[in-house]
Amino acid sequence: MKTIKLLLTAVTFLATLALAAPAAPDAIDQKKLTAEVEDAIKAFKAADGSLKEIFKKAVGYAVFPTAGKGGFILGGAHGTGQVYEGGKLIGTAKMTQVTFGAQIGGQAFAEIIFFETKEALTKFKQADFSLSAQLSAVAAAEGASMNAKYVDGVMVFTKAKSGLMAEATVGGQKFSFEPLTP
Repeated sequence: MKTIKLLLTAVTFLATLALAAPAAPDAIDQKKLTAEVEDAIKAFKAADGSLKEIFKKAVGYAVFPTAGKGGFILGGAHGTGQVYEGGKLIGTAKMTQVTFGAQIGGQAFAEIIFFETKEALTKFKQADFSLSAQLSAVAAAEGASMNAKYVDGVMVFTKAKSGLMAEATVGGQKFSFEPLTP
């Protein structure tokens, strides 16, 4: 009985958050997003100077300057970012995350996904790319990137921006990619 009450409370909480959230605009303000992405890249490089080399060597990367997440048993996150190949902007991406487990709170974070190979970037650009719970993100801090390793051609860094989240969860992230139109 307690489990059912707890699940109902979690579902009610998430439904309230969804209804209270402002509707997403139909069109992405690319200029604003580009400025936010550039600021996020600067913040990551400031947190860990050795990331500069990873940016240079990566075939491509996706930058989500602000993703919001929240949860109480069930959790979710969402963010919009830009995707680069060879240092040039090639499109936008959306990230959705679903988690389950011991969690409470809300947090805003930035995330960068580096692609080691052309194949990994191509896979990301396909509609059904996802990151599983087994792939862990590295928190951006001085020297952290020196020990980070690519897994299946992908390496992920995150940087907390605001809020507080306590969690021990399982879940994954799913992405969609929209190429720039000429």
